[in-house]
Amino acid sequence: MRCAQTVPVLMYHHVSPVDGMITVSTTNFENQLQWLQRRGYRSLSSDQFAGHLNGLAVPPKSVLITFDDGYLDNWVYAYPLLKKYGYTALVFLVTSWIKDGPPRHCLGQGELPETPSHRECERRIEAGRSDEVILRWSEIKAMRADGVVEFHSHTHTHTRWDQTTPSEKNQHMTQELAASRAALVENLGEVSQHFCWPQGYFDAEYSRLAQAAGFRYLYTTKAFGQNRAGTDPAHIYRFAVRNTSGNSVGRRIQVASHPVIGPLFNKWKLWKRGLRKKGA
Repeated sequence: MRCAQTVPVLMYHHVSPVDGMITVSTTNFENQLQWLQRRGYRSLSSDQFAGHLNGLAVPPKSVLITFDDGYLDNWVYAYPLLKKYGYTALVFLVTSWIKDGPPRHCLGQGELPETPSHRECERRIEAGRSDEVILRWSEIKAMRADGVVEFHSHTHTHTRWDQTTPSEKNQHMTQELAASRAALVENLGEVSQHFCWPQGYFDAEYSRLAQAAGFRYLYTTKAFGQNRAGTDPAHIYRFAVRNTSGNSVGRRIQVASHPVIGPLFNKWKLWKRGLRKKGA
């Protein structure tokens, strides 16, 4: 039986009709899901993806769909569209931002809540108004119960402690990991072994702390590598999905998973990046 040699991991933040950085429009997101569906791609669960890394077979056209931070638009727009086309996703939650309250309307349910741009989301979170732009526990539980979205840790506050208090960064990260785990256990009854680094930053010390806290599968924002069987689970590659058509994202998926073109493309991109750094 044919199986996937490598599994591309797609990274999203926002799906919304409101323009903004790291936002995919609802039209383009639906077009991307249509591309996957037409070509017979399947989205994996976290357990299936972990199995792939550990050498278990998964379908040849497999992807892992992930969202970072847990924005309200993930409930309002992404979740209904994922369900419509038969796809699942992982959302990495910043647990201190999440509040209680009833579920708000999502696509197909009447008047929809505001889903601001990324910059406006950041401004409101900083002002203590995260409930206006972040998922509620009730919405998280509804998506989880529906079998469409899984939820995992993205720390408790999403702070770059290496920039804020470098000498105490490891102490702070230890507290972040513990607080995030506690919040997930309290509200969802469990916490997984999957974890995503806030703002993509990690180092060897952080990796050791995450593993000691019980996290085995560590997701990066590094795009130029392949998630093959035997890949280090502490260094999972993801590429950011742009606000573009399904055909465009599809080409990126095909390159990422190709056994020959993929490694060559990654080497070329890393070489170009190295040249830019030397010239900086």
